[in-house]
Amino acid sequence: MRGWRIMRKVIDQVARFFVGGLFIFSGLIKLNDPVGTQIKMEEYFEVFATDFGAFFHLFIPWALEIGLIMIVLEIVLGVALLFFFRMNLTAWTLLLLLVFFTFLTGYSAITNAVTDCGCFGDAIKLTPWQSFYKDLVLMVFVLHLFWYRKKYVPVLRSREGWAVVLATALISFYAGIYAIRHLPFIDFRAYHVGANIPEQMRPPEQPLIEYTFKRGEEEVRATSFLTEPGLTYVSSRVLNEDQIKPKITDYTVTSPEGEDLTQATFVGSKLMVVMYDVAKASPDNIERVRQLTQQLEGKVDCYILTSSEAATVDAFRHEHQLAIPFYFTDATVLKTIIRSNPGLALWRDGTVLGNWHHNDTPTYEDVLELLVAP
Repeated sequence: MRGWRIMRKVIDQVARFFVGGLFIFSGLIKLNDPVGTQIKMEEYFEVFATDFGAFFHLFIPWALEIGLIMIVLEIVLGVALLFFFRMNLTAWTLLLLLVFFTFLTGYSAITNAVTDCGCFGDAIKLTPWQSFYKDLVLMVFVLHLFWYRKKYVPVLRSREGWAVVLATALISFYAGIYAIRHLPFIDFRAYHVGANIPEQMRPPEQPLIEYTFKRGEEEVRATSFLTEPGLTYVSSRVLNEDQIKPKITDYTVTSPEGEDLTQATFVGSKLMVVMYDVAKASPDNIERVRQLTQQLEGKVDCYILTSSEAATVDAFRHEHQLAIPFYFTDATVLKTIIRSNPGLALWRDGTVLGNWHHNDTPTYEDVLELLVAP
């Protein structure tokens, strides 16, 4: 009996720090990029609207708010667990939230409807099955905490505990709103400042293929195709499958006439005004964007990248006197390039020199300084 008590205390502490730490880590990664979580939530709502009912479309306009609340809840629950604060409420909320997450990851794994759950944002990519197994492991520890929830002694007194939890929530909301109104604090995406896009579109390694042959009952494996007498080919497989996929696979740019301009965007200096949805683009700082493009005329190629229809883009350009050409790119790619609608991206020979939210539109001098830097 005494041995079990000691073991239980060890499990208590392991579960406390493992679950609490993982929830805080997961929440902070997503708090860095709430718009990325919004995009993932919209993807789930679209899938559920198709599979379970059209009413899920009602949640899409609120995906950003729902995502931010869930992110903050993750962080607050992780902190509350570390201090064993209000464990009855904390354990119940943890269990219900993890049941929800496990359903999402399990559904994604079985149907392959959503290929990345976004559990750790763009920092750590997990397959649907990896995410599901991760949640199952977490469930074991959460169920332990839930079972003994009324036996834990709070680390802090009630008033101190509430102060820590409320402070955590307020700071998290502030950080999340700041990231929404600007850009992620740390950019984990393939279009981050310093990345060379053509290099990101090439596979890191060439495929390494292992061939399997039979010589009688003997199985022979080789990394080159053997033509020896007596060998019968059986099968082959790629050994480094995880290393042959480029980080960027879907970046293409076309003109309104259908001309492929992808490679042209890697030549010279380009300032791209990224608007994945022109109808929903914020007009707040368009005047600053317009002035910047006028000042850069003749020095930098300025153009709009969008996935909206040509007529919608033309109307927007006319309304805001934005006299620059526009080209088409997939909406998902544009949302990956920059988490702002509109946003600005400065490239030189395919290398990203700067990314800006429209609230942080750079000055003419800022752009020139980046262009002349080595």
